[in-house]
Amino acid sequence: MEMIGLYPTWFEPGLGSGWIVGLIATIHVLFSHTSVGAAIFFAFLANYAHRHQRPDLLEFIRRYGLFLLVFSYVLGSITGPGIWYSTTVASPRGISALIHSFVWMWATEWVFFVIEVVGVYMLVYLANRLNARTHLKVSVIFGLASYTTMLVIVGILSFMMWPGQAGWYETGGVLNAFYGPNTFAQLGMRSAFMFTMTAVVGGIVAARFQDAAFKKDVARKLAWLGICSAVAGAAMFQWYLNTLPETAALVLANRLPAWFQPALLGILGATVAYFAMTLLQPRTLVAGGAAAMTLAVLVFGLWPEEVARESIRKPWVAGQYVYSNQVVGRDVPGMGVRSEIPTIEAHGFLKTMVFLPDHQRTITDSNRVEAGRVLALATCSNCHSLSATGMRPLRNYFSASNSTSEIADYLQAALSTGNTLYMPQIPFKDDEALALASFIATLNLPSAPAATQAKAQAATSTIKE
Repeated sequence: MEMIGLYPTWFEPGLGSGWIVGLIATIHVLFSHTSVGAAIFFAFLANYAHRHQRPDLLEFIRRYGLFLLVFSYVLGSITGPGIWYSTTVASPRGISALIHSFVWMWATEWVFFVIEVVGVYMLVYLANRLNARTHLKVSVIFGLASYTTMLVIVGILSFMMWPGQAGWYETGGVLNAFYGPNTFAQLGMRSAFMFTMTAVVGGIVAARFQDAAFKKDVARKLAWLGICSAVAGAAMFQWYLNTLPETAALVLANRLPAWFQPALLGILGATVAYFAMTLLQPRTLVAGGAAAMTLAVLVFGLWPEEVARESIRKPWVAGQYVYSNQVVGRDVPGMGVRSEIPTIEAHGFLKTMVFLPDHQRTITDSNRVEAGRVLALATCSNCHSLSATGMRPLRNYFSASNSTSEIADYLQAALSTGNTLYMPQIPFKDDEALALASFIATLNLPSAPAATQAKAQAATSTIKE
């Protein structure tokens, strides 16, 4: 019998694996986008400074670069590997799908990242030793290398939503996977955001200059950059929404919380108002205020946007062929990939899993709840917490009044066909659906000291199939 070869599930009971990945990734986006925007901004400022004999602007570049060494490159170099580690254990097949399609694109990105790191060190530590022409060249190379890293990563992120070209499924090819309508829309949206964050974070550095006239000049430059990029970002976001596949648009309209759109509009308005204030009254630019604004954009703007982006690609995690629970849900002849749904339909989920003790492959009255927990871990826990906290707790979707048979009927009716809006196709066998329902029923039992699990086991062990 063919096995589907799912990896063991990483389950974090407090937050859930998805939220841990999301928290690390969101913080990393703040660091990385700020560094890319600052690199382009440095190239502009360096050109302006050399043309107008403004050594004070070169000093601002040096200090801002020194700040970025810690803010973006040290902290970013921690959260970057953190993304790799957490996503590899949370979504091993999703990462595998990306690597198999983009290994050389990622290698290219790393080459340009090395150039970027060398460039920022040169701008910080060799700023007073380089002549004007060399300094300008370093600034331009730094900016272009940094932006190239974003271009590569955005193409990969767009593939996670859907492949660039529909023909990729039949023919494969990195360019077919990479370039699509969503790629450039997302690049435009992220480019606008990176300049907004460059302006916000730059205020932390500019506020520490003692020269009032210079601080006023830089504050106004940052304010105009922030206002223009925030307005452009709103337009780019609308472009991005228009490039989403139909399934993503449906999820966006039906499943995102009511506070999502007001939160984005609110933080956009607050950002524009903040920059308008520092433009009209540069003395209001203080390091504490700029830091608070950075945190506000992270919590009320970047976090909801990243959560929404992750949510609207459901039930897929990569290329619309790897489900969020790691099962391959469609054929991809161009990559030599076959759907695993027919195998699960024929033999069931438990019997086709590699990393599973033999005694759990056959469901009995004595192990039904235990088998149900295994199924919940494998099929549900990537998107649903199995505890009372964390991401979309599974217990919240059923009440204590729902019988085990009712839950089992729902699971089979909703998941067996794959026609749901948000959930992967999971063709449970009858005994598997009953086992998962038995476990879910225990999640909503009233708590009892040291006896809850025993009661749950006793209650479900008498269920007749």
